[in-house]
Amino acid sequence: MQPHDDQLGGTVAQASRPPPEKEASAPPPSDGRAAGRAGRRIRRFAIGLMFILAAGFLLRYSIRLHHDHRLATEALAVSSAPPQVVVATVGPAPAGQPLVLPGETAAWYASTIYARVNGYVRIWWSDIGDHVKRGQVLAAIETPELDAALVAAKAKLRSANATVRMREAEAAFAETTYARWRNAPKGVVSEQEREDKKAQYASAQARLAAARAQVNADEAEVERLNSFQVFKQVTAPYSGTITQRRIDIGDLVSAGSSAQTTPLYRMSKANPIRIFVEAPQSVQADLMKVGIPAVITAHDLAGRKFTGKITRTSEAISPQARTFRVEIDIPNPDLALVPGMYVEVAFQLANEGAVEVPAAALVFRSRSPEVAIVGADGRVHFVPVTIRRDYGNVVDLGSGVSVGAKVVLNISNQIVDGEQVKVVPQQQQPAAGSIAEPAR
Repeated sequence: MQPHDDQLGGTVAQASRPPPEKEASAPPPSDGRAAGRAGRRIRRFAIGLMFILAAGFLLRYSIRLHHDHRLATEALAVSSAPPQVVVATVGPAPAGQPLVLPGETAAWYASTIYARVNGYVRIWWSDIGDHVKRGQVLAAIETPELDAALVAAKAKLRSANATVRMREAEAAFAETTYARWRNAPKGVVSEQEREDKKAQYASAQARLAAARAQVNADEAEVERLNSFQVFKQVTAPYSGTITQRRIDIGDLVSAGSSAQTTPLYRMSKANPIRIFVEAPQSVQADLMKVGIPAVITAHDLAGRKFTGKITRTSEAISPQARTFRVEIDIPNPDLALVPGMYVEVAFQLANEGAVEVPAAALVFRSRSPEVAIVGADGRVHFVPVTIRRDYGNVVDLGSGVSVGAKVVLNISNQIVDGEQVKVVPQQQQPAAGSIAEPAR
């Protein structure tokens, strides 16, 4: 039985051995130990990196927490402190500061010439641009109807004169007849006949008076028609320039100046010339006084300048445009300025009693414009003011503040009257919650 066991054991041993190929591919024991050491190093590196990241996160969180605590502390301090404001000192307004406004030239005289008689144009002599003298004939009108009416009126006058002579003879005969009957002895003529002669005499006197009155009326009619003969010639009412001609030879013209009547000429006189300026309501009327000097610049004439003074003002504000009219009269001997030109007018206005503040100091609320003044006690007080002139970045005030006052610039709408504030210099940037304006 032993050989069998040996055989069996040999078979088992032989079966437990790996094939030759598998034995050759198995790693050596030294390589397994190296891989274990590398794994342990990686785990230690990962654990160290995790500790470093955790420490960095805790450090950043503590820094951020400290920063937030500091900001909260500062915000609490700012909110509990008085608001900071920037102020400017009120100064006097510059004397004689110019005010430039647009203006328009207008003729000294401007007339529209209509026909005074009915007829047609026989000839005209003056055209647009002609300089004419006073009384110069511009055109001639043929008036056949007027001429015929004048002839008829003269004939009627001659008839009336003849009637007067007849009535005078009748009156003279009635007067002598009544004288004889009046002086006749009583009993020779009856009283009835005497009264009849008296009535005839009175009637003759009345007819004579009526005839003379008719003569007067006819003379007046002849004189009237004769006066119209003058208007057959259209003449210039003054020395000036013809600016428009609306007639030609043969045109039918009608007397009058209605909307349906065509004018004959338009003419104007431009020496001297008027300049009208519509001054805004913000420029108070007491500054636009008669005699204030002005310089007129005509850009259409290469910037040529003319000097003058305020001649008159309307002394009333237009309710539509809220402006009042100012007139300047200047000589224009060379007729360089023509009516209808736009010019620039610079007024040299006086600033008596006015003060100047930055425009940023104005506060516009439901009432009139106001400014915020910082008093000696450091409190803000709102006072109403009147604006005299607005130059954009600065404003002239007529009342409300005095020279030397401290006005707040760009004041916050959260600051109320009587609130305590802290004044900071203009060049210093105030803390959060306040508004500053850079120095001008």
